[in-house]
Amino acid sequence: MAEITAALVKELREKTGAGMMDCKRALSETAGELEVAVDWLRKKGLAAAAKKSGRVAAEGLVGVATAPQKAAMVEVNAETDFVARNETFQNAVETIAKLALVVGEDIEALKAAAFPGTGRTVAEELTHMVATIGENMNLRRVRVLSVKQGTVATYVHQALKPGVLGKIGVLVAVESTSELEALETLGRQVGMHVAATRPEALDVSAVDPASLERERAVLTEQARASGKPDDIIEKMVQGRVRKYYEEVVLLEQVWVHDGESRVKAVAKKAGAEITGFARFQLGEGIEKDAGDFAAEVAAAAGVDVKNAPVL
Repeated sequence: MAEITAALVKELREKTGAGMMDCKRALSETAGELEVAVDWLRKKGLAAAAKKSGRVAAEGLVGVATAPQKAAMVEVNAETDFVARNETFQNAVETIAKLALVVGEDIEALKAAAFPGTGRTVAEELTHMVATIGENMNLRRVRVLSVKQGTVATYVHQALKPGVLGKIGVLVAVESTSELEALETLGRQVGMHVAATRPEALDVSAVDPASLERERAVLTEQARASGKPDDIIEKMVQGRVRKYYEEVVLLEQVWVHDGESRVKAVAKKAGAEITGFARFQLGEGIEKDAGDFAAEVAAAAGVDVKNAPVL
């Protein structure tokens, strides 16, 4: 029996794309014979994951998990919405969100964390599911928020599992010594507001300087087109920048629940301070391949579309 070294496991992983624990198991089962181990993995369906890893995964689920004064949110992608309804996938996303509460926002550390009850890491568990479910999957991002006193409220929109799994997830950090139930209610309302308005920054100081400068340049050119004097132009730009803040800054936005108050005023009235938020929308920013659905179906059926007769 050949010695099962780390280098041998690494070589088998590179050949097959299977997880480390699966590669170790394959080599143990095949007396350390590399090519036999490759066949063992192929028979188990575990080597197929490598072929799927390049396919676009823009569906899946956003999952949230909570603990006292803390909450975590993850986005785990798959190729189709069908997989999001798979109970195994849902359980995995929920478990990964809970692990993030402990591991934190370092995504590589989260991927390397032990997935409970499997003997595999999170990354290896996802690879295992790729092989068993048949679609590419990946852990895309993670956020964790905490407060010293108060709560981190959560809101899940288009939920498959209420409050836990859905297509849009929001975390809202609310600092206060007020009664916890009232803070949870406020935080959930702010979460609904964030889901609807998509703010880019918590407060004015957090606005991206490059985005602000670009916006100011556009507003200045627009104001100059009016032909007014420079001092009037400057006032026009200042007014329009304030309007820009009202669009992209959470605390400056109009409260969607009454259409009148500012979010910062609502928080102040409740004796609370919103110190952070995060919003994940499933698949945002991922370039999806529209593809040719008819051609894909035909290919699966073994039909040559190009040479098929016209009926």
